Amino acid sequence: MSYESIILEKSGDIGKLIFSRPKVLNAYNKTLSDEIGKGFNELAADDSVKVIVLTGEGKAFMAGADINMVTGWSELDDVTKVNAALDEMLNPNLFEDCPKPVIAAINGLAFGMGCEIAMACDFRIASEKAKFGQPEIKIGIIPGAGGSQRLMNLVGATKALEMITIGDPIDAQEAYRIGLINKITPQDKLMEEVEAFAAKLAERPPIGIEICKKVTYKGGNMPIREGLEYERKKFCEILLSEDATEGTKAFLEKRKAEFKGK
Repeated sequence: MSYESIILEKSGDIGKLIFSRPKVLNAYNKTLSDEIGKGFNELAADDSVKVIVLTGEGKAFMAGADINMVTGWSELDDVTKVNAALDEMLNPNLFEDCPKPVIAAINGLAFGMGCEIAMACDFRIASEKAKFGQPEIKIGIIPGAGGSQRLMNLVGATKALEMITIGDPIDAQEAYRIGLINKITPQDKLMEEVEAFAAKLAERPPIGIEICKKVTYKGGNMPIREGLEYERKKFCEILLSEDATEGTKAFLEKRKAEFKGK
């Protein structure tokens, strides 16, 4: 499939989806939205791809939504119509729901929808030049694709509320300090570090990765007792998997495990 606003690349076990509207800092519009969804699903369905990386071409990861698109939504005369328009856009839950690990390689600005997409990924590795922000309040609106909720889960309510009510950006050092990102790298080492991290994930059992995501995202949103029960149930399931048998056997035999995702 050919794309206008994204680039898909594969290197071994790693699939990359690159936002490719560099002249407008990869601003999010309907075409980019549709193509991210299609391209991501293409990589997710590819059995040779074990880890998916999202990044941006040029100076930005994604510098928010195209203001013309937002203006168009504001001209709709009914909340139901606005909600219907939003339903046609990318749902970042797509990344969390994917059984494969998803890494945001944040090469520059990640504002608005860009920050929301990064937060919807499982891991965030950022260049030292990256900046993050939810500046929607400055034009009279709020985050609408999970920004307030994911930000609160990642950094806590106090800092999240500051970021969405003031709207000022933070740099990579502050993002790391508050727990928004996993790691900072030099600008010229970003993809090298991301690929090294992805290679470690690719060595892990796919079924184990999938269940880790479930107990974190689904179990983590349950009351503690329910979450513990859910974790126990998933532990029992994975303990009986072929990968668990292979993993324990390989450990005892002092060799590298060969996981098959079963």
